[in-house]
Formats: sequence, structure tokens, C-alpha cells
Amino acid sequence: MNSNDARSGDLEQTYRGAGDAFTALFNEISKVIVGQKDTVEQIIIAILSNGHALIESNPGLGKTLTISTISKTMDLGFSRVQCTPDLMPADITGTHIIEETGGKKEFKFEPGPVFANIVLADEINRASPKTQSALLEAMQEKQVTVGNDTFILDKPFFLLATQNPIEMEGTFPLPEAQLDRFLLKIVLDYPSFEEEKEIVRRYTKYDEPHVGKVLDKNMVLQLQRLTRDMPIADDIKERAIRVVMATRTWKEFIEFGASPRASIGLILAAKARALVQGRNFVSVEDINAMAYPVLRHRIILTFESERRGISQDHVIKEILAKIR
Repeated sequence: MNSNDARSGDLEQTYRGAGDAFTALFNEISKVIVGQKDTVEQIIIAILSNGHALIESNPGLGKTLTISTISKTMDLGFSRVQCTPDLMPADITGTHIIEETGGKKEFKFEPGPVFANIVLADEINRASPKTQSALLEAMQEKQVTVGNDTFILDKPFFLLATQNPIEMEGTFPLPEAQLDRFLLKIVLDYPSFEEEKEIVRRYTKYDEPHVGKVLDKNMVLQLQRLTRDMPIADDIKERAIRVVMATRTWKEFIEFGASPRASIGLILAAKARALVQGRNFVSVEDINAMAYPVLRHRIILTFESERRGISQDHVIKEILAKIR
């Protein structure tokens, strides 16, 4: 058996076990995270699509706990960066240090927190534009350049950035070019009464909940490949493209629409959603569900729309209703 046949056999085995794996994954995560089913699903979809995600929510809703829990269930390396205005690019990427060995001094590269499988950039809009741009190469090229040296990041690599929509003073809003690098923008809302009651019950006891490993790094990489192999009918693919292109002509509400990167992202995210939900095909419902997190950060509303309190989600809903 050659290497291609072995790889195909591994993929087939992963596909057959994917349903049980995702069920076990969500069950394990729910031991720690109460509710937030859509948020957890969308983070996993971004990982399977080999993309990155931006989460916007008020403080204290468990963003850090959610992503660290997911990393544990997938047995992936995790690091967290607290973004502040004085954070320097080298604080993220790493730097060369002088090390003395056997009476000789030589430069040695000390990796920064970006050298992990899952990186949480907390309150990314508090970092300076120079530091924000240091993440661009890592996000897009999956590599880091320090001086004359280039270092390849370990696979899989996933960046989850958070931002607080309440406090805007002293922040540096992400430019559109950097926002476009994120596959999804996830909006996290407050829990319901019953969910908050369960949160209080779990986290006021002596023993806090823990999770175990469900997937491993190799299986995550195979699931990423299966995501791209997911079949999608031509008419559904064309509808996804028409939805994205409509954002460029919907002049009543939209000043600037989404780029072709959004079309790629929407189809990939829909494929990942189908895989997570145990189907071997992409449905219209997958496109509709993923249009919101894929497009909401890629369209800029007109001044009149913002004045009237119209949101990006409202416009996306209208586009989905009219595009057949």
C-alpha cells in the first residue's frame, strides 16, 4: 500500500468516526461551558475551515474559558495574549536573545505566544496598529518573520481574537483589511436565566468541572481536509456567491460590500457546518446560517443605515430573503 492509499484509508476512517467524535466533543465541552452552543459550533467550524474568528461580547461571558476548553478537548497547544497599548510585536512573535554556551555568545530565537496551535488575542482592539499588523502574517501565511529568519507555525494554527464593544476609549479599531482576514465574526450574548443559574451552581462549588481529550492534532488536520472535500451542489455554490455579490450592490443600506474572500469563506464554513452536523452534503440552510458570521464584519453600512439603527445582521437577513 502506497502513502496515498494509506492517507485515503485514514481519511475514510476519520469520516466514519466524525459523527461520534463531534457528539463526544460537544458533550465534553458542555461539562464546562453552559449554553453557547452556536458560539462553540462556530469556533469549531472556523478551526475546521482553517480560518480565524473574532468574538465580540461584553466582559465576563466566558470567552477565554470557552477557547481554552476547546483546546483541551482537541489536545492542542494553547496560549493567551492580553492586548494592551504598550504591547510590542516582539511580545507576540518572539525575539532573538543572546545565549552564552561554552564561553561563546550566540543569538538564539525565543518563540513568543503565537507559537501555539490555538492563540487567544484578548481585546485585540487595545493593541496598537503596529502590534495588530504583526498578527497578519501569522494569520495569513501561518509563519512568522523575525529579522532575516522565517519560522513556520505548527499546524493547525487558529487565532481567536476578542473585542469589547462597550469601552471604545483608548482602543484602535481594526482596519477593514485586517477584519477581512477573520473567517467569522461571532457575537456572544448574555445567557438565559436557566443558563446563568447553572453557571452559578457549577462555579460556586469546591470542585470546578474539567474536560478530557476527545480529538488529537492529527485528527483535527484530517477533519480540515474532509471539510474541503465536502460535496456542494453547483446551484447552492452559485447562491452563496450571489449572496456575497449582493452586498456590493445593496446601496440602500451598504456603503462597501464583501470581497471574493467572503465567497470562499462562506462556502468553506458551510461545508464545515455540514460535517459538524453529520451530513455528507451542503444545504441551503448551511449557507443561510453561516452568512451572518461570515459577512457581518465585511460589510460597511451607510451613514443613513447607522443613523436609523439598522444592523449588519438585519441587512444580511434581507439579502438572504431576496436571493434565491
